Amino acid sequence: MASKLWRNIWRVLNTEIELNLSETVKGGVESGKAVLEIAKALQENKDAKELKPFIENIDSVLDVLNSPLGKVAGAGLPFLPIATGIITFIIEKTRQEPTLEDEVQLVAQVAYLESLRRFLIYHPEISEKLTETEASDAVQKRIQNLDEEINFNDKGPWKILVSFYDSPWREKFDEILIERFKESGLAENQAKIVAERVSRSTHRYMKEAVVQVKDNAKKLAGIYGYGWQQDLEVYGSIDNYLKEAIATKPQEKVFDENFTFRQIYVPLEVKPVNSDGKVEQTATPQNIEEWAKTILLDEKKDKQVLFIQAGPGRGKSVFCRMFADWVRQELHPIYTPILIRLRDIRNFAANIDETLANAVGRDFVTSDSGWLTDHNTRFLFLLDGFDELLLERGASNELKVFLDQVAQFQKQAAENNERSHRVLITGRPLALYGIERLMPPNLERVSILPMDDEIQKRWFEKWQTIVAQEETEKFREFLRSQECPKQVKELAREPLLLYLLAAMHRDKQLQVEMFANADVGGAKVSVYEQALEWVLEKQRVEEGKNLNPEITKLGPEDLEILLAEAGLCVVQSGGKYAAIKMIEDRLLKQGYKELQDLIENARQNKREDGLKNALAAFYLKSAAKAENSVEFFHKSFGEFLCAKRMVEGLEDLTEKTGKRRKTYVVSDEEFEWRVYDLFGYSSLTVEVVEYLMALLVKNHVELVVLFERLHGFYLDWCEGEFIEEREEVLPQKKTRQLWQWGIESGQRRVDIYTGLNVMILLFKLHRYGRSQEELREQLHFHPCGQYGSEDFEETKLLRIIGYSQCFGINNFVEIVGKFLRDADLSGANLRDSNLRDANLSDADLSGANLRDADLSDADLSDADLSSANLSVANLIDAYLIGANLSGAYLIGADLRDANLRDANLRDANLRDANLRDANLIGANLRDATLRDATLSGANLSNIKWDNETNWSNTIGLHEARGVPEDLQQNPEFAAAVAQSKAASQQQQ
Repeated sequence: MASKLWRNIWRVLNTEIELNLSETVKGGVESGKAVLEIAKALQENKDAKELKPFIENIDSVLDVLNSPLGKVAGAGLPFLPIATGIITFIIEKTRQEPTLEDEVQLVAQVAYLESLRRFLIYHPEISEKLTETEASDAVQKRIQNLDEEINFNDKGPWKILVSFYDSPWREKFDEILIERFKESGLAENQAKIVAERVSRSTHRYMKEAVVQVKDNAKKLAGIYGYGWQQDLEVYGSIDNYLKEAIATKPQEKVFDENFTFRQIYVPLEVKPVNSDGKVEQTATPQNIEEWAKTILLDEKKDKQVLFIQAGPGRGKSVFCRMFADWVRQELHPIYTPILIRLRDIRNFAANIDETLANAVGRDFVTSDSGWLTDHNTRFLFLLDGFDELLLERGASNELKVFLDQVAQFQKQAAENNERSHRVLITGRPLALYGIERLMPPNLERVSILPMDDEIQKRWFEKWQTIVAQEETEKFREFLRSQECPKQVKELAREPLLLYLLAAMHRDKQLQVEMFANADVGGAKVSVYEQALEWVLEKQRVEEGKNLNPEITKLGPEDLEILLAEAGLCVVQSGGKYAAIKMIEDRLLKQGYKELQDLIENARQNKREDGLKNALAAFYLKSAAKAENSVEFFHKSFGEFLCAKRMVEGLEDLTEKTGKRRKTYVVSDEEFEWRVYDLFGYSSLTVEVVEYLMALLVKNHVELVVLFERLHGFYLDWCEGEFIEEREEVLPQKKTRQLWQWGIESGQRRVDIYTGLNVMILLFKLHRYGRSQEELREQLHFHPCGQYGSEDFEETKLLRIIGYSQCFGINNFVEIVGKFLRDADLSGANLRDSNLRDANLSDADLSGANLRDADLSDADLSDADLSSANLSVANLIDAYLIGANLSGAYLIGADLRDANLRDANLRDANLRDANLRDANLIGANLRDATLRDATLSGANLSNIKWDNETNWSNTIGLHEARGVPEDLQQNPEFAAAVAQSKAASQQQQ
């Protein structure tokens, strides 16, 4: 029988034509054809009598789904006129409007079909898969009975118009469409995704239909009021955003090359990261795209933030641009991708909704205050570069606040169907230093892995399409050859560095010899130095002529000076961009006025900003959201150039003059200012220090002279000489300098950063000296002085830690803690100090007072802690593998979950220590005192012990694991176990 909707719609026309709607409709495929014929007839403005044969043969507009689905798009007929034409036709002929329920049902059906039609047109890759299959009897019956399955309640029409996707109609329509897709050859998962994309677009076409009949269909238009116009503008704005800001990203050129990101991109692999921030090494690697798709589409994971971390140059930003476009093509409007570089956000509000609105800034946001609560729109926010947010904001606690906001935003979105958005965020893990244990719990966290052989092979296949097979094979042979150092092969696992190596090899700028005996830092420096030379000399060459001087009006030497200064300015500015004025001012004060003249001439001649043109020679560009500023395409370039500029400055400080070369070219006063000028901005990063040390060694800088001058500065700084009253207060001078370039700072902050950065350099020089027999004594650094000498001040380092905490309780460990490997801290009084997460591996802490110190999560592997006082110290989760703790005082120390594998605890006093679940495999416990210690769950496999090992009154000893058989037979140990067991039973 004809459906109730169809009878109701046409009953009012019986005065115009006699319709036989009581007879059984032929139904099925014939009805589907009739729907298409009505669409055609209405498009041709046929009258009612001409429509009669088709009207009588239709049971439901959705009958069209009975036909092969390819015909929906192939007919080339829009479906909206079926609803708009019929409604208008009825109103004009009868002077009365159909009921709101009938109008809404009709509009919803044709809008759904229109959404399907347009989807199949815009996605030929789907429509081409569909077979010429008609609907099964079961599906035809479901369509026939559809309107018996759904009943309107009082709010039915309103709910369908406001949010079609949340209506029961959508569920029924999707069920039918999914079955039709499956019958037509699509896999079930793909059928479900396509059906959801169709249904999530339906509301757009419903509103388009309302627009066309708004003047006549007052009931229908009344639900929207004037909102339909704004909604359509919003949808148009979103379409424009996707077209302009997302679809273009894969097509952008890689640096100044002639190929795009899409041409060279290959998906990398990831592994999960646990709550301690450690990569789960035993986990199976996953394709990053497949991982992201799985989490995104898993409804059980809707409270989870997709959190991707990786080091510099690992491909985080490229993945974001590629994945955003994949979502646009394959999921929108299930999710609409919004790509935001966090470094571009200028206004961080207390409310993350405001922050996102400011970052997007498009019409669909600015014109609609409810853009995040629209039932019909779900966004996937790709927030790229949380580490750059840290650099921008300057404090790890602000990063934590932002991450908490993101996590809460995601949690609330999952709990509110008006805000069913998702968030994906990326960044460098180093930015999480100090807040690892405070991270929100709802992070689905992974780390991008270096390229394995298979991924690298796929990358070469892409590269081959750009440079041809012969060149690609030559480069692969170079990487596989025995002459190619291991370090270079490791670098080739990084996407950015692999590209640089391949490009230099392509341009004949890569030689095996240049990597001889280079460490990883040195190898990276070699790559970047070659890249710099390539940019300055070879990048723009036509017919053998270097075009850089012509383009920039600067010779290679001047351009190199400019680029190095730009690198320093970018890093000192605390982000990824620097004001051009800052670069100009610094060059002027260094006597480079000639350089500025050349830049100004270039600007006038080209009628462009000559400085920006010059900087663009090394992959810089205008900062998107900072006027008259520049930024590097990749942070690593800026960090390398910053290190290069610092090394040039430090090298100048070592030069001597005079007959006996005993007088420094740079006076002490000028030397002190230059140290503040170079290092008084913020903390040195691991990357900059790595490049800096490699350049110091490679450039054969007189390290002993440099060490002596820096050590002298350190001693004066410890005495507060530079911040006390004097003719020129250097921290104040540096602060004012930073202020004039819009960089927030303060006199005390500058002083602390300068001193701590100098300490980092001294610790790194000390470590390098330990690897060079002839420099071991000359580069020896102890922050408290020579242990055992009259000048030794055991609390000096403790006072420095206290001074640094005046603007952050974790300041010292966050800034210097990463650089304490191999440090000599013997005899130092570090009582109550915060050294949490510090890298103290191989450090000398013998005789040090670490009572009550926080060393949780610290890396103390192979450290010398002999005779150190660690009583009541917090060593939870500390890495003490191979550490020398002989004679150490560990009374009351908290060693829960600590890793003491192969540690030397001979003669150590562990009385009252908590060793619950500690790893003591292979540890030396000879002569050790464990009286009253807690050993529940501790692993004692292969420990070394003797009859002087004191086990008396130990707690939980009966619960220790891996106890050696010979120890179990020892009477004293057996008695201690029995006592422990009895005490436990008594407690219970």
